[in-house]
Amino acid sequence: MNDAKDPKLNATDAAKLTARLAKRISEARKARGLPRRVLSELSGVSPRYLAQLEAGEGNISVVLLQRVARALDLGIEKLLAEEVPLDRDVGRVAALYRQAAPDVQDRVRALLSPQNPGVLRAGRVCLLGLRGAGKTTLGRLAGDALGIPFVELNKDIEHETGMPLTEVMALYGIEGYRRLEADALERISLRYDRMILAVAGGIVAEPPTYARLLERFHTVWVRTTPGEHMQRVRAQGDLRPMQGNPAAMAQLKTLLEERAPLYARAEAQIDTSNRAPRSSLNDLITVISKNGFLDAAGI
Repeated sequence: MNDAKDPKLNATDAAKLTARLAKRISEARKARGLPRRVLSELSGVSPRYLAQLEAGEGNISVVLLQRVARALDLGIEKLLAEEVPLDRDVGRVAALYRQAAPDVQDRVRALLSPQNPGVLRAGRVCLLGLRGAGKTTLGRLAGDALGIPFVELNKDIEHETGMPLTEVMALYGIEGYRRLEADALERISLRYDRMILAVAGGIVAEPPTYARLLERFHTVWVRTTPGEHMQRVRAQGDLRPMQGNPAAMAQLKTLLEERAPLYARAEAQIDTSNRAPRSSLNDLITVISKNGFLDAAGI
């Protein structure tokens, strides 16, 4: 006879506990604005182990879990409890939002956003485009010239995970990286009121993340010719685009054609083809000023 109160933890219950623990630790760390590297230093648990733990891939001892809980200023029971007490209405609304279809979630966010969408984007500028267009160079120069922070989204992901991007991709895969990318965008949106951001070229192919980017940032498509894209990437020391792949240029042209309609959703464009960095910087600052991207009113 099966005992309904069997104390043994079956595989399903164990998986739920692991997933719940991963979610609680990740949410608590982000709510406190702690990069994973800092949580590692506070708890004595390695960044790689914390990454696996937040991904639901690591088993943790009670002793180590206690260290993590203390570093997050939480009781260990709050990390393990099946339910965390919430205001009744808040909990109900949160549950309904999580269960809603993506288009419904978009409408809810739109209702909660300011009536003038420019207000939400005011002061924040994001540079879009394929690698080699000049986003990092121009972003850094523009940040210095305008006296505002410049951030690369991938650098923030590396800082948060405590590992280089190559290891991030190896550990999480492309789907995991896209989740980290979305988290990083949300984190940066909350952290900075005025800034220049540069993002990876593929972010436009992830509809929910791109929609949030367009909602939170004024956007500029930094573009150039396929030949200059390839030349600049090679000048950075990366020979992979051409090495052993004679069709690389054709593939690059196809990728540009496929993504052009997505990049064209940006509010402005600048062309860096055959332009010195300082000349392109002047173009970018002119676009930012002309469109009032840094104005407090967002218009």
